[in-house]
Amino acid sequence: MNGAFSPEESFARALDNADPLRPYRDLFWLPRRPLSPATGVAGARAVQTDALYLCGNSLGLQPKATRDAVIAELDDWASMGVQAHHLGRNPWLYYHEPLREPMARLVGALPHEVVAMNSLTVNLHLLMASFYRPTAKRHKIVIEDDAFPSDSYAVASQAAWHGYDPATSIVRLKPRSGEDTLRTQDILDFFDREGETVALTLMSGVNYLTGEWFDMPAITAAAQNKGCIVGWDLAHAAGNVPLRLHDWNVDFAAWCTYKYLNSGPGAVAGAYVHERHARNQAITRLAGWWGNDPATRFEMGPGFQARPSADGWQLSNPPILSLAPVRVSLEIFDRAGMTALREKSQKLTAYLEFLLDRITNGGGRHLVQIITPRDSKARGCQLSLAVAERAREVHAELEREGVVCDFRAPNVIRVAPTPLYNTYHEVWRFAQIVDRMFRN
Repeated sequence: MNGAFSPEESFARALDNADPLRPYRDLFWLPRRPLSPATGVAGARAVQTDALYLCGNSLGLQPKATRDAVIAELDDWASMGVQAHHLGRNPWLYYHEPLREPMARLVGALPHEVVAMNSLTVNLHLLMASFYRPTAKRHKIVIEDDAFPSDSYAVASQAAWHGYDPATSIVRLKPRSGEDTLRTQDILDFFDREGETVALTLMSGVNYLTGEWFDMPAITAAAQNKGCIVGWDLAHAAGNVPLRLHDWNVDFAAWCTYKYLNSGPGAVAGAYVHERHARNQAITRLAGWWGNDPATRFEMGPGFQARPSADGWQLSNPPILSLAPVRVSLEIFDRAGMTALREKSQKLTAYLEFLLDRITNGGGRHLVQIITPRDSKARGCQLSLAVAERAREVHAELEREGVVCDFRAPNVIRVAPTPLYNTYHEVWRFAQIVDRMFRN
């Protein structure tokens, strides 16, 4: 694909003009950044321009429709009080239910296999309470070595809760020496050798640091072939890459909605449980009121009868004000479609890769190394850049230039051109800024 690109600005403009997703950018608020203080007028506001926002892998932008969606629920609360549970424009008693189908389409699941609830790590703990059932022979949990820290904390605490030493029960898969990402075959070989000691694998669909999209169907099949339960943390995968959780036979998964799903800081997360488990009333779970079968929920008895779906893992009433942005986001994804989003995503990252590969310092040395897989089929929206020198200073200088991306110690800058609202010209602008920085 890179051979079809040109470094000229006019080429980036032409790509944007031909982009079928271009209208979706107008659905979002674009952050502004101070450019320079106004001169000559005391107390005048700073002159502002659009920020170059390449941080959707950390926090997605706000859809313009979100404010009205939240205010509508506030208005129903103000005018109806408790009666809005039944009489509101979107009755609160059933508020989360219309989210099932669009969320299922997003992750490749059946509607009764998904639910919007809680936050990501809470959902992982609830699911592990059901699916991590260690024995003396089979008690290990497998994650990737550079998994997001919260996942490391969660699996270690689950092992300790069951009386096992995390130092011996948590297996951290590492890349080969001198490499940045894991090879699929190495992962499969591990399960072939040691799978019978593994109770659970809980890897990331897309690794937060490197941007690697793991071969989820192959890993799921290899682990299950050895009797392991397979869960996935999809924080960086949901809304980023096409998923087929049901067809891949994944046991469970969880994801947040504030990154690529643009639902706001700390937004309500999602969870998936394969129907063979979701309909199994014998599975032990931590129970709460909203997980009870609605047919008997309001009889107010002490006995718990789990709803035969992913809803059976719910604990409490849906948080209406926090679900309203999720509802807006899913409507946008339904209209855009993951097929079109994925096509643009691959083209955006390939174009960025092409431009960055051209950048050297005055001596012809490449000071930026892309550690994300070069194969666009093995990554999502994100390219992770290892900066050879002064990485923190480089990131700070990018911020001064109006670029919003993030830094991960010791030397990685993560850049995520997101297909719903980023443009090819923004990718071109970013590369121009980086080129100017390293040539000066």
